[in-house]
Amino acid sequence: MRITAVLSTLLLALIMLSAPPSSSAQVRITVGFGPPALPVYEQPVCPGDGYIWTPGYWAWDPDGADYYWVPGTWVLAPEVGYLWTPPWWGWDNGVFLFHEGFWGPHIGFYGGIDYGFGYFGSGFVGGRWEGGHFFYNRDVANINVVNIHNVYNEHVNVTVNHISYNGGAGGINARPRPEDELAEHDHHLGPVAAQTQHIDEARGNRELRASVNQGKPPIAATARPGEFSGHDVVASKEAGAAYHPPANRGNEGAPREENGAKPAGHPNELPPLERPAAPHTGNAKLDQKYQKQQEKLYNQQNKERQQLQQKQDKEHQQAAQRNANDAAKQQMEQRHQQQTRQMQARHTQQRQQLARKQAPPARKK
Repeated sequence: MRITAVLSTLLLALIMLSAPPSSSAQVRITVGFGPPALPVYEQPVCPGDGYIWTPGYWAWDPDGADYYWVPGTWVLAPEVGYLWTPPWWGWDNGVFLFHEGFWGPHIGFYGGIDYGFGYFGSGFVGGRWEGGHFFYNRDVANINVVNIHNVYNEHVNVTVNHISYNGGAGGINARPRPEDELAEHDHHLGPVAAQTQHIDEARGNRELRASVNQGKPPIAATARPGEFSGHDVVASKEAGAAYHPPANRGNEGAPREENGAKPAGHPNELPPLERPAAPHTGNAKLDQKYQKQQEKLYNQQNKERQQLQQKQDKEHQQAAQRNANDAAKQQMEQRHQQQTRQMQARHTQQRQQLARKQAPPARKK
């Protein structure tokens, strides 16, 4: 988004004044330079009925201080009627901030990024749910009609680009549509287990690092999550644009601690969530509505902390049972720290988004 410096300053001040109180050790995983362009690649054939396409994207590895490609892949929807909103990078107050993807009954905002294959910047035209079944649009999705019969053809005119981020120099200038805003109020699910494993495997694959593949990953897409070898793996045809790494990476992507403390490795090491202050918009009915939204977000974030902690505790137990070596334990702890950072960054973003909605309207002079 490009606005004048004056408006930007006023907006930032408004957000800071209206934001609910937060813990003293907030973490935001940010990067000072944008991800490479999206590579050019073809979509593998859909492996079966009910699979939804999740496009590839550039993720950030803070330990390696490098972007890495998460291959596009077909994923079984976690629930009937659910669609995937892809993750995206956006320019935010001088840095690039990562917005995680999610499952929900409607497609939300994903930065206006043209990921292709039905995700052309807003909404999704690669298929739709009808009567409990997902129907695929053959005009943009690679479907074998011998195995899948619930298909239709709907031509889509698109202008292809490979820009991988929103805002900033050279970024896409896109804002959420009203329907994108409505999707924010849906019940959302994070990436399913197969997607998480897919991301972890991509992060551990040296060939998928941008500094190694120069923006042209050898594994651009897979038929199923985590299957990085075999005839169903699709390589990039070419990089989306020339790769230009920054001259000095420095400490890019490191978590930013307001009090200089060591980043938390697990949810139970984070400061407790604080309940936000009651909103004061001057409209009692609106304040009551906003307070319910605040309480809902507070309970949801506490629940997500507990769920992640339980998951990590289980992995600790499994590692102990199989007498994992030190290298495996270290890798597990690094993964836990990244999961905790990502969760906290997402929670911070959610609170800020809610604060923006609840900010009192500016008075007319």
